[in-house]
Amino acid sequence: MEANLASIDQIKRTAIDLGMNFGPRLVVAVLILAAGYFAGRWVGRVFGRGLARIELEPPVRLLLVRVARVLVLLLFGILALQNLGVQLLPLIAGLGVLGAGVALATQGVLSNVVAGLTVIFTKPFRVGEYISLLGEEGEVLQITLFSTTLGHPDRSRVVIPNRKVVGEILHNHGLVRQIEVTVGVAYDTDLNRAVAEIDEILRANPRVLHDPRPLVAVRLLGESSIDIAVKPWVRVPDYEVAQGEVNRAIVERFRAGGIVIPFPQREVRMLAG
Repeated sequence: MEANLASIDQIKRTAIDLGMNFGPRLVVAVLILAAGYFAGRWVGRVFGRGLARIELEPPVRLLLVRVARVLVLLLFGILALQNLGVQLLPLIAGLGVLGAGVALATQGVLSNVVAGLTVIFTKPFRVGEYISLLGEEGEVLQITLFSTTLGHPDRSRVVIPNRKVVGEILHNHGLVRQIEVTVGVAYDTDLNRAVAEIDEILRANPRVLHDPRPLVAVRLLGESSIDIAVKPWVRVPDYEVAQGEVNRAIVERFRAGGIVIPFPQREVRMLAG
């Protein structure tokens, strides 16, 4: 019984000694972490206001603000550990080995992140622009650190890893696209009249842009028709609809005006032997 009481007394004295030695340090460490939390929030707000002046995507801006907060909190955490008397060199060495292992295991993810930062800061394209890349094309819907999302006119989406974007040949149409329509007219057609009719159609269509100016010109002297190229500019969302409207308007206007759109023809002559 006396041995048990002696053990309890020993435990109490040890606890008191630990409390006297490490209690103040622990309180100071907690205060340091609390200060780091509020300092991180303040740095995040200031950093966020600075990033607002740069044209970045909202998810990327939010991620960078969070990274800044974490770095500040990590710095204060190191100060708290030093206050507790923790040896940081072995800890840093261990974290270095762990970080190397994580980097090897996630090298694909890290390459996407690096490529994503390259895309974000070099800005080869932006949200809303129409691009063609790696055999895929579409309107840029979203740019993140890991991938770029394209939208197709059929409402499907293509997600391209950013490491596939960097270093590849990119065709950026921007915010507008050029419709390519070809219409054939008979060889006896008054070309000035046909071109004037097409110009009037393009001016009447509200989706067709007047700047850049639409291109209407003779493209080819075919076997049975003179082909006229019609290339107006439209905004990216209007591309499919405007192309259908221009095609239909040309057919209806030519029919009403007596301008012939000829069928392919072949003349076959049979010679008597």
